[in-house]
Formats: sequence, C-alpha cells, structure tokens
Amino acid sequence: MINFGGVLCAVTLVVLLPFLEAADGKSTDPSEVSALMAIKGSLVDPMNNLKNWNRGDPCTKNWTGVFCHDLGDTYLHVTELQLFRRNLSGNLVPEVSLLSQLKILDFMWNNLTGNIPKEIGNITTLKLILLNGNQLSGLLPDEIGNLQSLTRLQVDQNHLSGAIPKSFANLRSVKHLHMNNNSLSGQIPSELSRLNTLLHLLVDNNNLSGPLPPELAAAKSLKILQADNNNFSGSSIPTLYYNMSGLFKLSLRNCSLQGAIPDLSAIPQLDYLDLSWNQLTGSIPTNKLASNITTIDLSHNMLNGTIPSNFSGLPYLQLLSLKNNLLDGSVPSEIWAGVNPNRNGSLVLDFQNNSLNMLPAEISPPPPNVTVVLYGNPICENSSETLIINLCRLQSINLEKSKQETSTAMVCGACPTEKNYEYNPSFSDQCFCAVPLGVGLRLKSPGVTDFHPYENAFKIDLTSLLQLFPYQLYIENYIWEVGPRLNMHLKLFPSNTSLFNMSEVVRLRHVLAGWEITLLDVFGPYELLNFTLGSYEDEYPNLASSGLSKAALGGILASTIASAIALSAVVTALIMRRNSRTNRISRRSCKSL
Repeated sequence: MINFGGVLCAVTLVVLLPFLEAADGKSTDPSEVSALMAIKGSLVDPMNNLKNWNRGDPCTKNWTGVFCHDLGDTYLHVTELQLFRRNLSGNLVPEVSLLSQLKILDFMWNNLTGNIPKEIGNITTLKLILLNGNQLSGLLPDEIGNLQSLTRLQVDQNHLSGAIPKSFANLRSVKHLHMNNNSLSGQIPSELSRLNTLLHLLVDNNNLSGPLPPELAAAKSLKILQADNNNFSGSSIPTLYYNMSGLFKLSLRNCSLQGAIPDLSAIPQLDYLDLSWNQLTGSIPTNKLASNITTIDLSHNMLNGTIPSNFSGLPYLQLLSLKNNLLDGSVPSEIWAGVNPNRNGSLVLDFQNNSLNMLPAEISPPPPNVTVVLYGNPICENSSETLIINLCRLQSINLEKSKQETSTAMVCGACPTEKNYEYNPSFSDQCFCAVPLGVGLRLKSPGVTDFHPYENAFKIDLTSLLQLFPYQLYIENYIWEVGPRLNMHLKLFPSNTSLFNMSEVVRLRHVLAGWEITLLDVFGPYELLNFTLGSYEDEYPNLASSGLSKAALGGILASTIASAIALSAVVTALIMRRNSRTNRISRRSCKSL
C-alpha cells in the first residue's frame, strides 16, 4: 500500500522551495496591514488570541488567522481572515474593505455586535462571507449584491432585521444563502429566481410575511428551501413553486400557511418534506412521492380525509408524521406490511391525535424495526385487543438519536503516554497506536431524520474528499441540535504511521476550513466547529506560531507553505484516483445502503 503521507511530504519538499524564494524579501501590502490594525482596534479580545498581531509583518510572521498569498506583484496579500470561535466581541469596521484580495472572511461563532459594514461589497474577490453565530444587527447591506465571485453567505443566528435585498439576485456565483434565525421581515424577493447556481436557501426563523414567490420556480438548481417559523399568514403553497425538478429538501415549518397541499410527486429528488405546524386543510394528495424520500412531516395541521396508501413502498422512509390532524377512516397497515424487517434503519409512523377509528380486517403486527403510534385516536378507546393496545401506547418518538463513544472490540495493551496515542476503533483486527486529529463538524441541514444508516456512506464520502482511506476516520460521537442540525466529533488517524506529518495536518485543516469540499446532497452543507491539535502542537511548534492551537484552530500557515500544499495535494489526488476508482462511492447517490 502506498504511504500517502510520505508521498505528500516528499512532493511538498520538492515544490516548497520555489514558493519560498518567490516570497523572499516581500512584505504585506501596507494598506492591508493598516486594515488589520483597524480590525484589531475594533475588537475586544479577552482571551488574547490576537496577541501576535503587533509582532512583525502579518504574512511573514504568521499572524493568527491571517492567511496570505504571493500574487506576483510587489507585496504579499491577505487572502483569508479566519477567526472563528475566538471569543471576540466588538465591531467589524469599514476598513475591512482595504483587504482588497480577500477571498474568505470568517468570524463565525464569536460575539460581534453592530452592523455589517456596507464596504464589504467593495471586496470583489470575496468567495465566502461567514458571520453566523454572532450578535450582529441592522440591515443586510445592498452592496453585498456586488460580489460576483461570492459562493456562500452565512449570516444565520444573528439579530439582523429589514428586508432581504433584491440586489442579492446579482450574486451569479452564489450556492448558499443562509439567513435563518434572524429578524428579517418582508417577502422573499422574487428576483432571487435569477440565481441559477443556488443550492440552499435557508431563511427559517425570521419575521417574513406574504407568500412564497412563484417565480422561484425558475431557480432550477435549487436543492433546499428552508423557510421554517415565519409568518406567511393567509398564504397557500404556490403550485408553480414545485416545478423545481432539482429540489432536495423542502422545509416550511411553522409559517402560518393555509390551503391545500399541492401534488409533490413530480419532484424526482425530493428527499425531505416538512410542512408541519401550519394551517393546511383538505386531503393528502394520493400520488406517490419520490422513492428516495426519508422524512415526511405533515403534523399539526388541519388535514382531513383518509391516510392514502401512497406512503407505502418507500424504501428509505424513516419518519411519517401525521399527528394532530383531522384524519379519519382506517389505519393503512399496507404502509408497514411491505417493510423489510432486516432493512438498515428504523421507521416511525406517528398517527397520534387524529380520528382514526378502524383497522383492516386482515392486519399483521408491524415488524420490530417499525414503530406505529395511534395514541389519541377513537380506535384506542375501550379496546381489549392486544395489537391495538400495543399500538395505542403513548410513546416518546425520537429518531434523532445520538451516538456516544464506543471502545474497540479488541483487547489491546496500553499505548505510550508521552503523546496522546490511542487505538483507532476503525481497525477491528489490529492494535496500532497513533495520534489522531480531532475535528468538530456540524451538518447544517441534513436530509435525513436518522443518521445511523448513513454513517458508512458519510465516512466514505468525507474520506474520499479528504484524500484519506475510510479507516482513517472514526466518528466518535454525534448529537442532534435544534434546526435540526447534526453536531459530530470526528477523529482522523494517520495511515500506517503513528503521526501525521506537518504538511498533512495543514492540508487537512485547510481543506475543511476553506470549504473546498462538497458533501453529498443527503448530508447537505457543513461548518467546521473546531480542529484539535493535541500532541501535534508539541510535535510541530511552527503550527502553534501559525495560529493553530490545541483548543480550536483559527488560523493556518502562511501562504508560501499553503501554496506548496495545494500543489502537492493535486499529485496526491491523482495517485488516490488511480487506486480508489473502483471503490469510490457514487457522488450522485448513496442509496445503496
């Protein structure tokens, strides 16, 4: 087997010298130094994370979170400012626009207050604006619409108000607009239908009003629309909207929607449907939904009529919730009659608090991996039949199960103690001590309700993107958060050696923090919460000086090293492609679960 860490290290040494020579004698653009000092002056840094921001040149002395490149002119230029989870407060100042070559602006999960400066719209090189998880207020600047290279705007979980700017329709490269959990008002601009590259539009938990614009049907590439917990009072779900053949996730929870549910059977890739906590009326459409759907939640509405049989024969269905409606008639046992008792994963059929009053004449009990809940229906009143009693028990339904750490099945001896050595639980047949890297990752909008059946597909998908072998990734634990979002802690282990080399540590962090990979649609977008060095800070002291810390990495090495890593990664990718082509998971589907 090829030692990819050794190959990468060797390639890095070959390509590193030219970049070092190219940067020799250069310093950071003075206007960008001024911008950094203005930014620091406006921030409150109680943990002293930016203590090296007054020591020498930002690029050549590796200021924390400052990432530079040599772009071939007189100076070095700041291309990334990555300061997520640094416990920073204060404001973003207009001088940030002096970072004229900036591609990534990342202040996620701090305590910034004040407005987003409109001058950000002058940084035409920006690709990622990541400001979510702060206390920012005021309006979304119209000027952000000038950023033709922007691919992701994350401003969720702030206190932003006002309307979504119509100018956002000019973001011709944007793939992700995450504006949920703010205080935005007004309607979703119909002009957003011009965003042909858009994959995810998340605007849930705001104060929006009015109908969803039917013009959004023109956004053919839209994969997820999430507009939960808004106030579309008096509005029905526009039928034209569902002409989007690429729609993957539709979540319109708690939006005061009225009227009937339109026929959604023509959406071939619909994987996740949540129309719960609205005021929808009428009967449930009888045409069959997409075969790959995992979640259907129509609970807490005013739907009437019978439960149609079109919910049967959906092989990946994990949750069908129709509770708290006005449904009557017979309980459709055909939904569970054809379920394979050996299928990977469970199925919950939650029919609580309706008006269901009978069972079919010939009915079989649900298999062990199917949970049926009929509590609160007339059929449960005064029944002595064992099957009905079992189905009518009040149960706590929770498919969003957490995973806790499990130990390896093998009995292994103690690892050396001079570093954080441990056994890789993904190795089921050998004891090999190695030092892992810790990665905190959150899936922001997964398309599943139960992650367990998808764990292996996730491992294969992520490791292939990171140019690792599947056994190098161990999913230590995960827990569902409100959203729903999936927070997981991962461990990355070196291959056939006890330690990663320094270049590999930097490469892995850069790929994860730079959003250079795209997971399968079923897993949706992610955010890096932390990247834990552990013993690697002692092993490679230069990592710490570049802003990488044991607790949570907020910076990366200077541009000369990063450029070399980028080139060496290309070589590694070619090698990996040759060796893994036959077992690479399909990038379009993971439905062979």
